[in-house]
Amino acid sequence: MKALQLVAPSTLAVVDLPAPMPGPGEVRLRVKACGICGSDLHGMDGSSGRRIPPLVMGHEASGTVDVVGEGVTGWRPGDRVTFDSTVWCGECGYCREGRVNLCDARQVVGVACAEFRRDGAFAEFVTVPQRIVHRLPDALSYEEAAFAEPVGVALHAVKRAGDVAGSTALVVGAGLIGLLVIQALRRAGAARIIAVDLDEGRLTLARELGADEAILSGSAPVPEVDLAMEVVGAAPTVDLAIRSVRKGGRVVLVGNLSPVVPLPLQIVVTRELDVVGTCAIAGEYPEALDAIASGDIRVKPLISASVSLEDGVTAFEKAKSPGALKVLVIDGGAAAGEL
Repeated sequence: MKALQLVAPSTLAVVDLPAPMPGPGEVRLRVKACGICGSDLHGMDGSSGRRIPPLVMGHEASGTVDVVGEGVTGWRPGDRVTFDSTVWCGECGYCREGRVNLCDARQVVGVACAEFRRDGAFAEFVTVPQRIVHRLPDALSYEEAAFAEPVGVALHAVKRAGDVAGSTALVVGAGLIGLLVIQALRRAGAARIIAVDLDEGRLTLARELGADEAILSGSAPVPEVDLAMEVVGAAPTVDLAIRSVRKGGRVVLVGNLSPVVPLPLQIVVTRELDVVGTCAIAGEYPEALDAIASGDIRVKPLISASVSLEDGVTAFEKAKSPGALKVLVIDGGAAAGEL
């Protein structure tokens, strides 16, 4: 099969690899679309320790069932599907609680680190356990379905915020996940949503997708809010999120760009703030697919470009360009071009 492989730190190449064969309980998918994630862009240089070459990255994908392994039930060739980026065991205490994102044996598709190696979906085929596969709604395109993973991340983050109905919410960072969080907050009933970012173009899109107010960072004071969703993961943005929340409010930390940031401890303590972390997805895939299919969460405006697998190196160059939100690597000999 053809695959876009990370052959060395920061170096990608389209190569020929043996097509994987599904083991017991696994299915092989023919990949139709796979999104380039920020974690791929940030990790491919080796700095994160989670993209150790040689590796086929890619965990935001959709496609069709191609071959099923021994013991697979409920799936057959031709089924249109996506899959959870997290491979969870189903047996540990966290899995039994439904918190599969915290699985003790958690692996991630398209990641190679000291603990595990699992090739991903920047390839013609990828093999995954049947328990993490989800069926696509009939009307949903493969390109839209490739957003199920980031949409699931946004939905899970908003669930971690608790009951947001009627609240005033601040979203710090209007990148891809921030724009999805804005839509997820609107869907959950937030009364007023304020977006903050350094990029005017992204703030314009934030308004189009549901933000009531958009503030260019540093240009105006941020009003006091009930809830702040921090979707960057850097010291200045975490500080802004915490300082913007009213007494007794909540801060949900979604971004994790920096491994360590300072914390304004006295504000957290004296205002009795809830500071909550959120990680990946814990069962939100069906909800994510329904939200995309219904139009409650719009993903087409977030597609910057679609590029064929054969031109996958170019896809990553486009994904690194200023203003890019989501670049898709798609099946077929010709790219769909700029969308």
